[in-house]
Amino acid sequence: MTTARYRAVDRIRRDRTLAEKTRLLDMPEATEDIVDETVIQDERLELVFTCCHPALELDAQVALTLRTLGGLETEEIARAFLVPQATMAKRLVRAKRKIKVAGIPFRVPPAHLLPDRLAAVLAVVYLIFNEGYGGRGDLASEAIRLGRALAELMPDEPEVHGLLALMLVNDARREARFADDTVVLLRDQDRSLWDTAQIASGRAALERAQALGGRGPYVLQATIAILHVDESPNWSQLAALYRELARVTGSSVVELNQAAAMAEAGDVEAALALVDRLELDGYHYLHATRAELLRRLDRVDEAREAYGRALELVHSDAERSFLERRRSELRR
Repeated sequence: MTTARYRAVDRIRRDRTLAEKTRLLDMPEATEDIVDETVIQDERLELVFTCCHPALELDAQVALTLRTLGGLETEEIARAFLVPQATMAKRLVRAKRKIKVAGIPFRVPPAHLLPDRLAAVLAVVYLIFNEGYGGRGDLASEAIRLGRALAELMPDEPEVHGLLALMLVNDARREARFADDTVVLLRDQDRSLWDTAQIASGRAALERAQALGGRGPYVLQATIAILHVDESPNWSQLAALYRELARVTGSSVVELNQAAAMAEAGDVEAALALVDRLELDGYHYLHATRAELLRRLDRVDEAREAYGRALELVHSDAERSFLERRRSELRR
């Protein structure tokens, strides 16, 4: 509403200036309304691009946009960035202060500047989807809608199609991911509940990204997601893809996924060694993964302790139920 008010004031000022200049030229006064043109037809996506101003640090762009437009609370954003809530709150305050002090304009960027903001926009859409993937279907659907709008706006950007493919394939399994208020592992999911048409759309989007020469992080993640839905996943290939993705992103979370794939490929000891090197103590998935690896190595007491630590950190009731069940299955 504030943006609309400022735009209205700007339009009124332009119309007054035009009228004054027209009178000086002794020409008939122009009466036609002047409407701003934009290449972005989707209003929500337009606002996302507007918020992702490159004068801010990338993390600040993403966090502020998630808070302002994504419907996420500070606690949820902090969880997505793997930082304490107080730290994220300070980042948001600093970003808002910088906008005010520097006088950063809140306006839609012209078409030639859209690529400069694409990385932040993709991160915003991805994190909105991730929050929805945990159970909030409304957020997941909104992220996919934004992804489709992005693909129409920037059809030659492989990472856009990669992100869309990733979201479509993962969301296609939504109905099978939960049962009896608990998480169902991929290998145990009822495939008849999967949306095969949506998976096919995801494959098509990935093929488009690959045809454009894409090998960025979203294209790699989409490739991994496609391999995961195969009847018999090639875990060695998945581990190699995760290794490449970790190299591209420098993400410890990706390395955690690499360790899980290594374990599925049969190298549990090496997987545990990798997990124990990661600095993700506040991330419940690390402890849940570590517990599973310890269980496979028959180190039951350590596995029980790791499950306990994961339960201290988990936020989702469905995931909590799953972890409690797994811990209870450990032999005495």
